[in-house]
Amino acid sequence: MSDADDRLIVPLDFSSRAEAENLVETLGDTVSFYKIGYQLVYGGEGLALGRELIDAGKKVFFDLKLLDISNTVAKGVEAIAKTGASMLTIHAYPQAMAGAVLAAKGSDLTLLAVTVMTSMDENDLMEAGYDRDVESLVGVRSFQAKELGMGGIVCSAHEAALVDRMTEGTMDIVTPGIRPKGADVGDQKRVVTPKDALEFGATHLVIGRPIYGAKDPAKAAKDILTEMDSADLDPEGD
Repeated sequence: MSDADDRLIVPLDFSSRAEAENLVETLGDTVSFYKIGYQLVYGGEGLALGRELIDAGKKVFFDLKLLDISNTVAKGVEAIAKTGASMLTIHAYPQAMAGAVLAAKGSDLTLLAVTVMTSMDENDLMEAGYDRDVESLVGVRSFQAKELGMGGIVCSAHEAALVDRMTEGTMDIVTPGIRPKGADVGDQKRVVTPKDALEFGATHLVIGRPIYGAKDPAKAAKDILTEMDSADLDPEGD
């Protein structure tokens, strides 16, 4: 029996297809959901690998963070929807989200609105010209995403409870920046453990370096899944 839990998404953050395929083979049935981003897609092999993983029964999340005029975003979404992918990221700008939602209509593709990157904090937002703090910007963008018909939100687990309230529990909440206790935080500034992230309201966890950087990636993934299973998702006993 597979130990796979679709709530765990492992990013294939590699420059070569061979490295990505090696990790998938190493993890075997332990992991069923993979994220493919810029490195593999721009290297020319990401889309093809994604299709092959889907044909093999895996789920694929294309993390492309689309942002352009609505028509251009729509064309990109249409292309990704044809691959059979489960998720695709769009930057949470209303015009881009509106075009994406229209293009994805009738498909099984879940569109994720990227609110504030987990590598950014208040100072980073100020330097980028925003006059809102992280929580406020995440809240506004989450509400807009729900109103426009997006399927999920990408945010730090620190804002997961806020997003759950703003979207009335109707959307997927995908949280990067997840690190098991004692793990190196790397370039992430707002990190949370897997257990806490789920208890805060996350529905999916993106966990990369603690798995593919481990001496035994399969064991690392299983340990994370065990921690996820320990989360108390009904703290009031309802």
